[in-house]
Amino acid sequence: MQTRRPIEVLEDRTADTLTAWLRAHPGVEIVCRDRAGAYAEGTAAGAPDAVQVADRWHLWHNLGEAVERTVARHRASLSAAATEPAPPERPDITAAVAEIHCGPVAPGQRQDRTAVRTRQRWSEVHELLAQGASILAIGRELGLARGTTRRFARAASPEELLVSNRTGYRVSILEPYKPDLNRRWNEGCTNATQLFEEIKARGYRGSEKLVRNYLQPFRVLTHVPVALPPKPPTVRQVVGWIMTNPDALAAEHRASLEAILAVSPDLTALAGHVREFAEMMVQRRGRDLERWMTSVDADDQPALHSFVRGLRRDQDAVTAGLSMSWSSGPVEGHVNRIKMLKRQMFGRAKTDLLRKRILLSE
Repeated sequence: MQTRRPIEVLEDRTADTLTAWLRAHPGVEIVCRDRAGAYAEGTAAGAPDAVQVADRWHLWHNLGEAVERTVARHRASLSAAATEPAPPERPDITAAVAEIHCGPVAPGQRQDRTAVRTRQRWSEVHELLAQGASILAIGRELGLARGTTRRFARAASPEELLVSNRTGYRVSILEPYKPDLNRRWNEGCTNATQLFEEIKARGYRGSEKLVRNYLQPFRVLTHVPVALPPKPPTVRQVVGWIMTNPDALAAEHRASLEAILAVSPDLTALAGHVREFAEMMVQRRGRDLERWMTSVDADDQPALHSFVRGLRRDQDAVTAGLSMSWSSGPVEGHVNRIKMLKRQMFGRAKTDLLRKRILLSE
């Protein structure tokens, strides 16, 4: 632990093997280990005077497993974090109808392709007339029939031509009935067949399809999407929130956790125990472990009770782990390196070769 380098690789992880090695190397004062019982037994037999230090990461990991079981037990309370969304506002139908269908467009306001072409031709025809060209010559110049040229020449303005059906603009057969359709839609009648029958009784001679096409834009603008119920957070998400420092939680996660704790006294007590344990671990207050375990035993927390029973079986090592600065972190780093070495040798290296690579490689 002082040099942060491995000094030996044992063939197995049994208590007898560890005991034999410790007896062959007397003088060990501190043993950092995880929660495995074989390591505790082997150390007690091989180096009875050494102080055993339980690794804090494994303690926190074991606590997390107990927290997950408890949260899963109260899964029904997690829906409190799923706030109901505000219902979407229904758009103003009157404004929507006015925006889509505002009646026939005045000739001077038309900007469709036919209107643009009509104005351009009228200007060209009258420009050639001003130059003294004849109707026949203008028709040849612009590629127009004599009758078409004569109509453009006689029109005082292009708007005079745009009100004529012969420019391609026709008043819809549905036009006289659009105000009634708009009014009935605003009153809440959105059944196209019913509206068709109503205007048919008043003299409409067109098809029902024309009515449906006219009403289709209304349905798009006035459609109100159905809000799906929000999903509650998962058990793992809530466990992560409980085991995270409240100051490091995002605002929305903190609000969700507070909503869950507000409806579940058991989860509130659980969160309190977790935070007390975290403070005790960070501040190295192993002396408070017994008081913390007594407080947990007084609550209805079966998963935490199981965790506490495990702590009591290894209480001296746990107290040392929560009090001393020693940790098994360097060991875990070398375990990761050992896995890399085994992959490099495709899992075919014998123990003696693997031991040399672990001890001799940097």
